[in-house]
Amino acid sequence: MNVQPKSMPSIATGTTSFCRLCNAPITTTFVDLGLSPLCESFVPESRMHEMEAFFPLHAFVCSECLLVQLEQQVSREAIFEEYAYFSSYSSSWVAHAKAYCDDMIARLQLDRQSMVVELASNDGYLLQHFLPSGIPVMGVEPAANVARVAIEKGIPTRVDFFGRALAADMVIEGRRADLIIGNNVLAQVPDLNDFVAGMKMLLSDEGVITLEFPHILALMTFNQFDTIYHEHFSYFSMLTVRTMARMHDLEVFDVKEIPTHGGSLRVYLTHAGNGFAVRPSVGALIAREIAAGLDRIETYTAFAAAARKTKRNILSFLIDAKEAGKSICGYGAPGKGNTLLNYCGIGTDFLDFTVDLNPYKHGRFTPGMRIPIRSVEAIEAAKPDYVFILPWNLKDEIIAQMRRIGDWGGKFVVPIPFVHIVDPKEFAS
Repeated sequence: MNVQPKSMPSIATGTTSFCRLCNAPITTTFVDLGLSPLCESFVPESRMHEMEAFFPLHAFVCSECLLVQLEQQVSREAIFEEYAYFSSYSSSWVAHAKAYCDDMIARLQLDRQSMVVELASNDGYLLQHFLPSGIPVMGVEPAANVARVAIEKGIPTRVDFFGRALAADMVIEGRRADLIIGNNVLAQVPDLNDFVAGMKMLLSDEGVITLEFPHILALMTFNQFDTIYHEHFSYFSMLTVRTMARMHDLEVFDVKEIPTHGGSLRVYLTHAGNGFAVRPSVGALIAREIAAGLDRIETYTAFAAAARKTKRNILSFLIDAKEAGKSICGYGAPGKGNTLLNYCGIGTDFLDFTVDLNPYKHGRFTPGMRIPIRSVEAIEAAKPDYVFILPWNLKDEIIAQMRRIGDWGGKFVVPIPFVHIVDPKEFAS
């Protein structure tokens, strides 16, 4: 692969787009999920009579660097400056963050002289765990409504998008980072090279970057087409991340496979030439990806058929259940759920309503399919036959919380990687 870093997002010109990592022309389809609204653009009741904007949800794969990506349909400001996702509403995600912080404090020997910076720090769900140890932190979060919650927790937060310009300002202010954290943000960056160059600039001489992101190998293996949505511009393998790192004089020295979001990677990077020993985990994962065909474009082009089959199976279950007179409601209103609902055409003809722990969403409607979102207590009142879990990556947490639906004979439906029914009376958490 002969790729050079160029600071430019994917740009459409006629029928040809250009890769946001290596700038090669991209024309090969990974999967086309049709037209869909922005997945976090929940509709208030006062606007139910208005039209919504729908955009192509068409993912491509670059034949040069093999990055799977969407064209940028809308500005990052339109997506992220007012955001509906608050990380702290998932107890399992907060626990995951705390375990990570404890591990990094020990591994990097972080102390009061260190500096930790999290990019896309959301509501402070992670950085709060450094505060009891007195470790200085700084969050960077473009969504002002979400950043406000972190600031109220006592977490210093810059309300801005991260890239070279902000990194330069932070370096001038003396904020070189010993640890830069990017959990589920890399996919949300339209200009990858600007973002990675900024991290390189901000990182202290012996500093470490950790990035977590859904692993495209898991996405493809387990039919996770619903993790594709407009807010996620790119989808990564270890192979593409290693290419990206080398383009910016960084080196991947460790990687861990973690269960979040249906199967993610946590990669550890530092400045190239730092002398960090590269762990065997890096080579082992790359070998597995090559064995799975992630170095061949033909592997990627086969995914579309699997997504279509999963769609048919989900609709077959729903049709059969409704024909049998069963009542169904949803649990959750996550971004992935809105991709699934819109791609499959699932509206109130199948789901009476959905519920969510986040009060920001209550009284609103899901984008596109306009399913009403209520508080979790609505399930108790309706006593549906089935609860259709949209954030399937949190299914264990949700089933444990809601197992009382078994009292009236209710069951859970988990749609991915294939439709399966869970009886809460038989569930072992």
